[in-house]
Amino acid sequence: MSEWTFITKHAEVLSLIAKYPRITALELGAAIGLTERGVRKIIADLYVGGYINKKREGRGIKYSINPSRPLRKDTHRDVAVGDFLEPLGWKRPRRQLKKKTAG
Repeated sequence: MSEWTFITKHAEVLSLIAKYPRITALELGAAIGLTERGVRKIIADLYVGGYINKKREGRGIKYSINPSRPLRKDTHRDVAVGDFLEPLGWKRPRRQLKKKTAG
């Protein structure tokens, strides 16, 4: 019987990026058993699909998740990515209250 999993490589990359926003493609590849090139393709798919944002920080990249994006499958469009990621260990960022300035 062949090996299979419930979670695709795209979901694995997304969940690891959600947990570790400064993770590198090389580290992702080592964690999930893909080449760096394969991981970069998945990151590009997630970015073009609007599921992640990228921000350059020094020599690296910091990723952020767009938690309100729906899952891609037609049968699960009512599920937001953030709701999917929470059981996989992702913690929603808390909103910071704006401080009022005197004057």
